[in-house]
Amino acid sequence: MKHNQHIEFVSIVIPVYNEEACLNELIQRTTAAASHMGKKYEIVLIDDGSRDSSAEIIEAAANSAHSHIVGIILNRNYGQHNAIMAGFEHVRGDLIITLDADLQNPPEEIPNLVAKAEEGYDAVGTIRRHRQDSVLRRYPSKIINKIVKRSTGVEMNDYGCMLRAYRRHVVKAMLACHERSTFIPILANGFARHTAEIDVEHHERSQGESKYGFMNLINLMFDLLTSMTTAPLRLLSLIGGGMASLGVVFGLFLLVLRLIYGAQWGVDGIFPLFSILFIFVGAQFIGLGLLGEYIGRIYSDVRARPRYYVQDILIGEASKQARDNIQAVSPVELNTMSLTK
Repeated sequence: MKHNQHIEFVSIVIPVYNEEACLNELIQRTTAAASHMGKKYEIVLIDDGSRDSSAEIIEAAANSAHSHIVGIILNRNYGQHNAIMAGFEHVRGDLIITLDADLQNPPEEIPNLVAKAEEGYDAVGTIRRHRQDSVLRRYPSKIINKIVKRSTGVEMNDYGCMLRAYRRHVVKAMLACHERSTFIPILANGFARHTAEIDVEHHERSQGESKYGFMNLINLMFDLLTSMTTAPLRLLSLIGGGMASLGVVFGLFLLVLRLIYGAQWGVDGIFPLFSILFIFVGAQFIGLGLLGEYIGRIYSDVRARPRYYVQDILIGEASKQARDNIQAVSPVELNTMSLTK
């Protein structure tokens, strides 16, 4: 049973990587949208090792008068989801909203997520309405969504949209997880009792370039599947069992043909045998690659290195005042080494 829970403080977490072209507009529009909520708020910008002037823009925004900006500067690029987790370490809100920096999901949708969360939901996802990405991005995304839904049992329609809202206790539970490969929407749903999705607008990227190329999407797919479920390994076992059964049947078939037509048939049928052999060998390589993915992730977790290194933290004047009497989600020192000004 859901209970309406009033939200007093909203934290907006935005990972930034080489977004100097649209960063000032992002800050202005997000500040305007948050100001209309009638709640205390902070905008947590995480510079994920940008090579342009994004870090300098964040620092200037945090140091400006009456700023609601909290700037977190990572020493290098750790990836979108790790950057968001670094932001989660420093939020103070009752509700935490994640947003991409490219303005494809408009910040003006933030009040709608807050309103939905106040109905008593622990996690609020979004579905991109009239998605403006290319066909090469949309259709693979649909396939991945269906695979993830079947593999994890988590009912969501758009895993690729990062405009989402999470209650504070969900974020706190995510911070207690220490695996290196983290896909936040699925991880959050594992700790949320009540979830919902709403439709949001989706715009074309007007400035800058997409940070998700083909290989990034492939890596994301592996993160989705291997970090949250062992279903691919089970599927691999079923495929292996099926192929072994087909091999036995085919062997019996060849034996019958040999008895009927003699040894000469085996010479004529050598090319079909090679074809089948290549299929089996290819399947074995796929299986070895999948096992390697899991073993590699186990190796990364065993090393227990920090997921990110926070080089600097910048807190704006207005954000400092709003934080005075609010307890952090978790200590700043948790899972991070910080050098603060």
